[in-house]
This record gives sequence, structure tokens and C-alpha cells, in this order.
Amino acid sequence: MRLRALLETDALGLRLLGGEDELDRTVRGVMTTDLRDPSRYLTGGELVLTGLAWRRSAEDSEPFVRILVGAGVVGLAAGEAELGDIPDDLVAACVRHRLPIFAVEESVAFAVVTEYVVRQVSGERAGDLAAVVDRHRRLMTSGPAGGGPDVVLDLLTTDLDLHAWVLSPTGRQIAGAGAPLPEGTGAVLAAGHLAATRTGRRGPHRVTVHSTSYSLFPVRGGGRGVPSGHRDVRETVLSDWLLAVEADAGDWPAARLDLLQGVTQLIAVERDRRDAARTVRRRLAQEVLELVQTGAPPAEIAARLRVAAPVLMPGIGAAPRWQVVVARVDWDQQDGPVIESGPVAQSLLEEILVEQALPGGSGPGSSDRIAVAHTGDEAIALVPLPPLAPEAGGDGAAEGPDTGLHADELLTSVREPLTAGLADDGRLTLGVSASVHSAEGLRGALEEARHARRVAAARPGRVCAAGHHELASHVLLLPFVPDDVRRAFTARLLDPLRDYDRRHRAELIPTLEAFLDCDGSWTRCATRLHLHVNTLRYRVGRIEQLTGRDLSRLEDKLDFFLALRMS
Repeated sequence: MRLRALLETDALGLRLLGGEDELDRTVRGVMTTDLRDPSRYLTGGELVLTGLAWRRSAEDSEPFVRILVGAGVVGLAAGEAELGDIPDDLVAACVRHRLPIFAVEESVAFAVVTEYVVRQVSGERAGDLAAVVDRHRRLMTSGPAGGGPDVVLDLLTTDLDLHAWVLSPTGRQIAGAGAPLPEGTGAVLAAGHLAATRTGRRGPHRVTVHSTSYSLFPVRGGGRGVPSGHRDVRETVLSDWLLAVEADAGDWPAARLDLLQGVTQLIAVERDRRDAARTVRRRLAQEVLELVQTGAPPAEIAARLRVAAPVLMPGIGAAPRWQVVVARVDWDQQDGPVIESGPVAQSLLEEILVEQALPGGSGPGSSDRIAVAHTGDEAIALVPLPPLAPEAGGDGAAEGPDTGLHADELLTSVREPLTAGLADDGRLTLGVSASVHSAEGLRGALEEARHARRVAAARPGRVCAAGHHELASHVLLLPFVPDDVRRAFTARLLDPLRDYDRRHRAELIPTLEAFLDCDGSWTRCATRLHLHVNTLRYRVGRIEQLTGRDLSRLEDKLDFFLALRMS
């Protein structure tokens, strides 16, 4: 706003005492002070309000005005409540330094002037920013020259003093102005947003993390040509981005809320653009998957993989290894419309793999290595891995223990937000194959990943994953044991021990677990439990007496082992 506007508002009760030629200066803020030197609190463009408590004598006026001018202040308003009339020496100093000076009537509170200036300045900034956002939207929709969402977020910070970040549905930061969110905050915000969205509440949603309030605005892309307003919320909740603003929007005026909605629409353009950029990689994965599932000759599959390799891993001369990840999202669809889960799982698996640092590379480039197809209700990812060095088994005969994706690590950082988004009627299950070195192994890898996903599906919880290493173990069998058989088996073996522990605090169950874990070694088990060997022998004897089993027999050891795993 201009200084001149202050004189045009009668309610402010301001009189101009000097500086009429400078009234076209732009006011960017307001500050009240009675400090002799307030320069450290000034950034330029302020209207300074003062009650003159700093003035002890006429000699104080000149240095005070000089400090204000040096700090870039555009005007001074002095209150009459302290001294009555404004001192001539202060007016003279302002005239010398070409600083406009106003008198504030005793009946007018500084708060009235402050509120007026803040309201006018904020409104004008919002209008300016809205115009910039509109121009930027036109650039974004016509081509990539707009610079992405970071540009608009920078404007929110510089023009409205709002710190904002664009987050994925798992809380991964996609864009932001200034410092990134504190570690873990993104996942908490995403969980709060997904939980609120699933209840049907309209945004913005407010979430407080470590005493800091955030307002969360949904960013809804067009997606597959169906307007989001005509789709079940479960089809979009796990793929839509969100805009997190460090502020409480509860008392914002409608104009500012409309501005933020415009920002989310702009970001949605980028969301759709990035989704479209994945089309080539999705098509490659779909073609390979169709060849594998229709039983095409390995040579034909290998030819298609040779086309995919340079796209997914540019610069890698040797043929990469491949790993398959299968994901499925299941909804309780007894009531309500039937949801096509394949595209939902596809978007979600892409996000999970972006979140995970892919072997052989990380950062922004890793998202360019993700190829995910979907068939029916499944999403299937074809993940390229760097070829192993010869000393690590590059000939295909051996493989390092830590290479490739690990099922137990895939969901670590995304479990909380995804559980909130799935609410009480959805489940996500993933299966991860071992890596294979050729087209001949791809069919087996796909079946391995599907078997692992079924193992994950047999476990409790909304978000579960299983890896290929679990298929060669008892873990593969235990989830499929019927609940009644599981309860009867564990009760017969373990209930007598639990009852005895409850009555005597004998710790027979922990002793049994340690004894089996030590492969029946008396010395190692006694050392682990900090017991004398004779005490350990007494406890094991009590276990055998209560259960009628013999822990020197392999069959009985195996039964106890399985009972503990199923309990």
C-alpha cells in the first residue's frame, strides 16, 4: 500500500506533519517501537509507530531519524499521548532526511493503525501472488517452462511468509521452499491427511507436530481421465499429493484460502505431468509381463529386456539383474461400489519404490528406474539391479547377501501413513523375489514374488510384506495353518508352562526359547540366561514333566519350536 492511503482513512486519525512529496512510497510492513535504536528489528519498507518514550531531549531526534532512514523505513507516525504536540525538533529532523512524519491522535490506538496496515498489505500481496500463480499456471499447462512447484512455494514464502512443502501420500517431500521438514514429520502429516480424508472431512486438515501447526491441502490430479469428484475416495487417497503449510488456516479469510486452492491446482498439473512421464516405463513393464505370463520363448523375453535396460539403467553396459515386486491392495467391498484395485496398487508401488533407495543409485534419478505394470488387482514392478562384480558372483553362480530390495525394509518409512489411508477396510500386501540374471529366471521370479505376497497376506495387519527368503522356511507354512488347529497345537504344548510360570514365576517359557535358540547346548544356554547349569537342567526337567515331552528328541524340539512361532 502507499503512504498516501493512510491519510485517506479518517478512522486512523493521522495528520501529515512533513514529507508531502514522499507519500507515494510503498509500505510493506508496520512496527511499533520506543527503542533509541530499533534498526536490528527493521528490514526496510516499514511504517514505524512510536510513543516517543525514547526522547529525553531535542538532541535525541536527529540520531533516531537517521537510524530509521538508514534502515529503509518509509514513514514515521508519532503518538500525541505522551507529549501532546509532536516536538518541532523531530519534525525538522524528518524533513531534513525526507522521511514523511504523521501525528497520531491521542484517541487512536496504535493497534488500530497496525491492523489496518497489515490487512491492506496482506491483501495486496495475496492479489499480487494470485496473479503470479495464474501466470505460472498458464506456463505449466503449456510446457515445462514454469519451473515446477518449487517456484510457487518460494513465492508463498517471500510474499506471504508461508513455509510450504509438497508431500507424497507416504510423506516423501516432493518440493519445498527453504529448509526441509524435520525428519519423520512428513510421514506424520501424511498419516493425518489420509486419516482425515478417509473420514470424508473436507480440507484443509490441521495437524500439530511437536507444537507446530500445519494446514494440509489435498492436491488432486486428473488421473486416467476421470474427474476425482466422481471417483470413490479409496481410488485416489493413496496416490494424491498434499500441500503442507506451516500455519493454522482455521482463521484465514476466504481470499487466502482460494489462493491456496489455486496453488494446489497448479501443483496438480505437475502431478499429472510426472504421472504421464512414467507411461513409457509402465508400457515396458506391461510388455515384459505379458510375454512372461503367456509363456513366450526366453529369447523373445530377453529381447524385450534389452530394450528396457537402457531406459531404466542408462549407462550400464552389462545386462542388469532383475527383481520382481508384487503388490496388491484389497478393499472390503461388501457394501458400496466395486473398486478397480490394480491402478491403485500400481501408483502405490511406484511411490514405495521411489521412497526406497534402489540398489545402484538413489535420489531423484532413482524414480526413473521404476517400471510398474498392473494386471487385474495386482501391481508388478520390474526392478533393475546393477550386475554383480565377478568377485561377488557376477557369473550368476553366487550373490551377495545384501544386494537387491529387502521386503522387511520396503515398508519401514511408509507403514504409518499407509495404515491411516487404508483405515479399517483396506489392506496392502507385497511380495519380493530374489534377483535373477536372465530372461529364463523371470517367470520363476514372478511366481516367487506372488507366493511371497500370499505369505504376507496371511499375516495380521493392514500393511505387510514378505520376501523370497521366507519361502524356503517354516514361515511359508505357518500362516496357512487354520486358527483352530493353531490354537489347539500351541495350547497343548505351552499352556501348562504358562500356567506354571503364572503361579511360580519360574520363567519356563523364556528358558525353553533360549534352550532351542542355543540348539540344545546346556553351556551356551546357561551362559545366556546367567544361570548355573544345574538350575537350567532343573527347569528343562520341569518343562518335560509338565508337557510329557523329551527335549533330547528332535521331534519334540521341533514341536516346541513351531508352537512358539505360532503363539
